[in-house]
Amino acid sequence: MLAGIRIVEFEALGPAPFAGMLLADLGAEVTVVHRSGGSPAPGAPARNLLDRGKRSIALDLKAPGDLAVARALIRDAHGLIEGLRPGVMERLGLGPDPARALNPGLVYGRMTGWGQDGPRAQQAGHDLTYLALSGALFYAGLPGAVPAVPPTLLGDIGGGALYLALGMLAGLMQAQQSGKGCLVDAAIVDGTSHMMALLRSMGPGFSSAARGASLLDGPHWSRCYACACGGHVAVQCLEPQFYAAFLDRLGLTGDPVFAAQHDPAQWPRQTARLAGLFAQQDRAHWAALFEGSEACVAPVLSPDEAARDPHMAARGHGQPEGPVPAPRFDGAMRRPGPPPRAESTGPRS
Repeated sequence: MLAGIRIVEFEALGPAPFAGMLLADLGAEVTVVHRSGGSPAPGAPARNLLDRGKRSIALDLKAPGDLAVARALIRDAHGLIEGLRPGVMERLGLGPDPARALNPGLVYGRMTGWGQDGPRAQQAGHDLTYLALSGALFYAGLPGAVPAVPPTLLGDIGGGALYLALGMLAGLMQAQQSGKGCLVDAAIVDGTSHMMALLRSMGPGFSSAARGASLLDGPHWSRCYACACGGHVAVQCLEPQFYAAFLDRLGLTGDPVFAAQHDPAQWPRQTARLAGLFAQQDRAHWAALFEGSEACVAPVLSPDEAARDPHMAARGHGQPEGPVPAPRFDGAMRRPGPPPRAESTGPRS
């Protein structure tokens, strides 16, 4: 889909390389500028999954010769991605102004947590920090419990990498039409706040000012339950027809305790009943019971288990090179190769 589009990515942690991987999965030619002599983050593998399908070059951007190589890459690119803290690229002489002086049509994508300006712009942060300040973390957890720590998907990927990729694509479309590049300021706190629009559009029933009182974070039909084996099942049967299917599979159709689906006063009692019921059997039992139903119930699988699930396997997930590219298109889509080692090293001064 993006054949012929050239992106230069400056090595960083977190969502910026994910956005680069996404663009590479879609067919762009992405060249990563790795730090010469750099080492992986603590605990990270030597070969980064997020580098799959990309070219790689190791440069010391403080060396004049290597800096010249970086400028040549920028001059030849359609887009640039960087996820460093605000001011770092400017100090290297590779900020938006000098980069677009080299290449007026360049789409310059910046990925940060707080954005390029504002009181917190220079402050450190992580996925959970941005979720907390944006309001998204408020609903992450059941009533009476501290907010849960979501996997690094909601902020870093959902509010960060995907917004950066979308911004890059919009900028590239404009540049093709006008010949002029633009600056894309993708901040995780912005994207996460923006994603709250769906929840807020549904009215106060879905986003109450009190935790545990909204339609998706308090009811007995919207939570996870522990099973006898220590595993869990996820239940979220919001619509009445799905709720009816849920009760039917459990043999609870007509039970007066569950008649009032949307009465918050009844939720604690209903939750307790279901918790006791699910605790009587293991996860495999419940997965089999709800298989093929429209009750909106699923076992909570580990990543390794998910790779072996029949549906996930049929969709091609669980391959050695990592999750398959998404979204999909009507036509053959190349599978990304394994992450490369540095292909070349720039000249030393």
